[in-house]
Formats: sequence, structure tokens, C-alpha cells
Amino acid sequence: MRKRGLRSSEGSLVVEGAELLSVAMDAGAPIEAAYVAPGGRSNPAVAGVVDRAFAAGVRVFDLAPGVIERIADTVTPQPLVAVVGFVPAGLESTRDAAMVVVLVDVRDPGNAGTMIRTADAAGVDAVICCDGTVDPTNPKTVRASAGSLFHLPVVAGGDPGSVVGTLRSWGFTTVGTAVRGGVDYAAFDWRRRVALVFGNEASGLDPVALDNLDERVSVPMAGGAESLNVSVSAAVLCFEALRQRRPGAGGARRSTMPGMEAATPVPAEQAGGGSDGGPR
Repeated sequence: MRKRGLRSSEGSLVVEGAELLSVAMDAGAPIEAAYVAPGGRSNPAVAGVVDRAFAAGVRVFDLAPGVIERIADTVTPQPLVAVVGFVPAGLESTRDAAMVVVLVDVRDPGNAGTMIRTADAAGVDAVICCDGTVDPTNPKTVRASAGSLFHLPVVAGGDPGSVVGTLRSWGFTTVGTAVRGGVDYAAFDWRRRVALVFGNEASGLDPVALDNLDERVSVPMAGGAESLNVSVSAAVLCFEALRQRRPGAGGARRSTMPGMEAATPVPAEQAGGGSDGGPR
């Protein structure tokens, strides 16, 4: 739970609680072992998933009092943890995707996990965690993903510049977010192949990196907030992309915000199927 290098070398991560273990099993992830706290089986959900795991040949261990509390990093730990096989996908797995989310220097594990969950819910094909971004197998990231990292390819590692360059060479339009000066996100045409790039929670995308992207989009804000949380930005943009990609959705809407214009429409033959990188 605490050593990224060990998780990487063993190709595994830790899930906590009956719900996450159930999601991992439903996804066909290999379960190496499950560990149950004293009294844990009194919870029907825990008892059910433990029985299911045992019937599937998983080793199940009953722990002595205090063990779960000693290893957990939460105040009130779950009464069940399991070691699950997990190997991040390679960048090549995204070559034929319609839309991917790229995390550049996203440090908070809760944000990263929530963005993986959001991408899954919005039908994004993969999430790429570049060098400098928190490890997707971090226990807090796993919890925040609610099991979504078992549903879509999650790529771990890669120099951000090289990753973005490779995606462009594969025909993706690379899109970043900007506080102002970008295309209104609702007027942007998301029906192309898109790599949506998000930056650091505090500083957003580096200006040089932002200038090297194909497009910038902005989320208009009516109140006095300076910026949106990166995971909220991801939700807003990913679900707008989903809306436009739905059959009969009609594509991009006209911008209603002064100074924001729609992007150049994409030919139909190019149409496919989300920083605190911004807006800041």
C-alpha cells in the first residue's frame, strides 16, 4: 500500500472494501488474496464478496485484531482489503482511440482517481498519467476511481512532450484548457479524435506546453471564482464531448460568451465516435 516500486515490480495494487473488490472481480481482474478484519463477515456485503472470492479460488485470510488499523491510511478503515493484479496499459493501446485524457503533473491522488472515474463515465477510451503525475495505483487514487481503473486502459508514465507528440502523430487533436482566450468549450467541436490534456492543480499547464497544443478551450464562469478544480474541469469537458457525440446531438452549440468563438468545424469524415490545467 505504501511502496510504489513494489506495486510496480509485483504488478499489483490494493483495493479496500467489498464494493471495490466486487468491481475488480466483475472486471475479471486477478485477485491474489483477500484479508478480512475481525467481525468483518458480520457485514452482509463483505460476507458475500468474500464467499464469492473463496469460491473462485482466491486465498482468504482472517486477520488478528488491530492489523487492518495498522496498515490502513484512513481513520476508519474498511474491514476488507485485497491484493489485485494490475499492470498499467502501454501508450500503444491508445493508438486507435477516439478520445483520451492526458494528465500532466496532476499530483493529488483524489483528483487523479476522480478523473479516471469521470473519463470512464463519459465514455473516454483511456487515461494517460504522464511522468510527474501521481501513481494511478496509489491507494487513494484507487479509492477515488471507484474501480474505474479496471474498466478502461490507464497508462502510467511517459514524458509529457513525447506523449503529446506521439498522440498528434497518430491523428489526435491535442486540446488544453486556458483561463481566457480559448474557444468556449460548448462551442468547440468534440466530434474529432481528441487528446484532452490537463495540467497541475496549482499552476495549470505550463505556457510552453499550452502553446504546443493544437487548440485551447475555456470554461466561462459567471461568479467570482478564479478557477475550477481539475477534476471538475474534466467532468465539464468530458461530458460535453459525450453530449456532442451522441447520435442526433447536433454537435457544437454557438458560444454565448463575449469574445469566445466556435472552433473551425471538423469535416464529417474526421469526426470520431477532459485541467486544473484550466480554467485558471
